[in-house]
Amino acid sequence: MPPSLIDLPARVGHSRTRVHVVVETPKGSRNKFDFDPGLGAFKLAGVLPEGHSFPYDFGFIPSTKAADGDPLDVLLLLAAPAYPGVVVEARLLGAFEIEQHDKNGPTQRNDRLLAVAAGAREHKHLHAISDLSAELLHEIEHFFHSYNEAKGGETRVLRRVGPERAHALLDQART
Repeated sequence: MPPSLIDLPARVGHSRTRVHVVVETPKGSRNKFDFDPGLGAFKLAGVLPEGHSFPYDFGFIPSTKAADGDPLDVLLLLAAPAYPGVVVEARLLGAFEIEQHDKNGPTQRNDRLLAVAAGAREHKHLHAISDLSAELLHEIEHFFHSYNEAKGGETRVLRRVGPERAHALLDQART
């Protein structure tokens, strides 16, 4: 039997620069999907308020476990949306180190990695989070804030970090 999506290798082969990203929620979707390893399927986890949608594909890096107990979250820059369950070879640009307080839970870290598809022509010039415009980075942070606020929580971006720190976060979270 093939491995579950959650158990795929985090890195592509022996590469130190390419990672696997499993897409859960496509760009432009109001529906938030989560992979349920017990079911081996994607479940509808919620619906964003009217007028809100995911700005880019959202997913996770397999074979990792973040501070919140879930695999590491990834926002994946692609020109067109992928589909839930698609595995994309990607390059990490950096990460948003985030402190999050859910409505009825403790404050905890919930970092979000930022990646581009390794083969995407329109993003081949991007190598670090600093290559993105200040406006785009602000819009991404605003999405994280509004997404959590809609669920009654709070989000605080502690800092933006480059690809070296993003890879260190991945290495710390590998299972």
